[in-house]
Amino acid sequence: MSTIEKLQRSHRFPTIRVEADPTGATHWLYMHSDYAPGIRPCFRTALMDEMWSYLTGITLRDDQRRPGCLRHLVLASDAPAFNLGGDLDLFARLIKENNREHLLAYARRCVDGVHHIHNGLGGDVRSIALVQGDALGGGMELALACHTIVAEEGVQMGLPEVLFGLFPGMGAYSFLCKRISPQQAERMILSGNLYDASELHRMGIVDVLVPRGEGQAAVQELLEKQQRAAHAHLALNAVRDIAQPVSYDELMRITEVWVDTALALGERSLRTMERIVRAQTRRSGTAAVA
Repeated sequence: MSTIEKLQRSHRFPTIRVEADPTGATHWLYMHSDYAPGIRPCFRTALMDEMWSYLTGITLRDDQRRPGCLRHLVLASDAPAFNLGGDLDLFARLIKENNREHLLAYARRCVDGVHHIHNGLGGDVRSIALVQGDALGGGMELALACHTIVAEEGVQMGLPEVLFGLFPGMGAYSFLCKRISPQQAERMILSGNLYDASELHRMGIVDVLVPRGEGQAAVQELLEKQQRAAHAHLALNAVRDIAQPVSYDELMRITEVWVDTALALGERSLRTMERIVRAQTRRSGTAAVA
C-alpha cells in the first residue's frame, strides 16, 4: 500500500478537501471540493478563508519545531482547473461601488496566504503545487508562491489580467523574478498570453513536468526524495529567505498599486471582466458534466 493510500482525511470543509499522513508530516490540500456546474474554480472568499484557516492551524510555533523535522504541503484541486484566479465577479462589483476598503481587504487576504506559503509556514514546510488543470491569474500566483511546481503536460498557465487593464497584483512579479529575469517577467505579465506547461518548464518556471495522470506519483517521489535530505531542505528554506526574500511589506505595497489601478478601470474593462466571468461559468458547467 502506498503512502498516498494511507493518507487520512483530517478535516471537513465545504470548499477544500484535506488529507494528511498519520504523523502530520505531509498535508494534501485540494481546492474546490464543492465544484459543480456553475461554480467557478476561482479564489472565492470562502475558499480563501478555509485555506488560510487550515494552514494557520497546521503552522507550528517555534518551540514546536524539531531539528531535522521537515514537513510538506501539497496544493492541488478537485476541479478540472487548478485555479482560475481572482473572483472577477466580486472585483467588478467593488470597482463599480468604488469600494476601496473591501477590495483592499480581499487583496490583503490573498497576500496573507501566498506569503505564508512562500515562507514555508514559518520555515519547516516545503510547499508543492500539483497543477493538473489550468492555473490562471491568481491561480498561477499561488503555484509560484510554492517551493516546487509539478505540472502535467497539456496544462496551461498564464497571467491574463492585462486583457481588462490590470496586472497580477498578489505576488506574480515578485515570485516570477525569483525564477526568471525581471524583463521576462514583465513581458509575460504584459502579454496576457497563456503558456503550455512544457514551455514554462523550458523557461524554468515549472520545476517538474510529467505526462497526464502522473502528477500525484511524481509528487510522492519528490516527497520521499526530499525527506531523505530533510536537514538540507530545511537549511535551504532559511537560505532562500536570506538570499532571495519576498517580504510581506513588498507584497502589500504592490497589491495596493493593484487596488488603485483596479479602481481606475472604466466601463470597457468591467464589461470584459463580466464576459470572462460568463465564459468561466459556462466552461465550468461543461467540464463538470463531462
